[in-house]
Amino acid sequence: MEINWKQIELSDRDLIQGYYRQAKSLNCESAFANNYLWAPHYDMRYAVIEGMLVFLVRREQASVSFPLGQGDLRCVMDILQAYFQERQEAFCMHLVSSEQFARLEELYPGRFTIRYDRDVADYVYESEKLITLSGKKLHSKRNHINKFKELHPDWAYEAITDENTPACLRMAQEWRVLNGCDDDEEKHAEFCVTLNALRLRKELGLTGGLLRAEGRVVAFTLGEPGGSDDVFIVHIEKAYADVQGAYPMINQQFVEHEAASYRYINREEDTGAEGLRKAKQSYRPVMMVEKGIVTWQEKGL
Repeated sequence: MEINWKQIELSDRDLIQGYYRQAKSLNCESAFANNYLWAPHYDMRYAVIEGMLVFLVRREQASVSFPLGQGDLRCVMDILQAYFQERQEAFCMHLVSSEQFARLEELYPGRFTIRYDRDVADYVYESEKLITLSGKKLHSKRNHINKFKELHPDWAYEAITDENTPACLRMAQEWRVLNGCDDDEEKHAEFCVTLNALRLRKELGLTGGLLRAEGRVVAFTLGEPGGSDDVFIVHIEKAYADVQGAYPMINQQFVEHEAASYRYINREEDTGAEGLRKAKQSYRPVMMVEKGIVTWQEKGL
């Protein structure tokens, strides 16, 4: 069977989100804006195969996502395996959760293997904790926020709108220079995603918030509801590193104003960056969403 892989378009939002709602996943990939914004970087396409949604990426090697939907998983796996065999490529499935791998094990006992990657595991927090920052373990976060308020008594939080988006774009451009984005491929890709997220905020269904001090934007963040009804995903968060308390302040304010109705907040992975890992761990996640690479161990299905 020939698979008709398609480029992700804005008009595909309802279709793709429908499959995510069926899956009810907590992971950060179960969000249309995330797929759309990163698709050019990862050469990502999608297809609906026998009633199930599958993504294909070809950045380094060909790899597919776990099929989502109510279709026949075994049938779709047969088709995907044949697709790789016809191209003489090794079968590979990316960002597979432990629950998804369990389904593969049930269908094909011992025929697949999974290698979990700690660098891509998502950090999931309770929204209430991110808002109240209660308890001794989050005492330092409260101190940083109090210091920010003390240093900037005129501070203000605003939801991102058409009117204040240009101010966020200006801050993003300055953040780009300060953080050497043009000299690092991954940082440059992240910067491009940030700009497009701001420019296409409404079309992508993103919710945003910004923080001002002395009238200027010193931090902003963007996110969207996830595949599960009780999770909100924070995709982008930028703040000036030299503005003390800006990061914890925008984190707390955004969840309080825009995502308090969700039980969980997914703040994505740390990509293996030591500083980012330390920062994300310091907020005491309630759970980590593990994801791994699945490979096929035998010829044929």
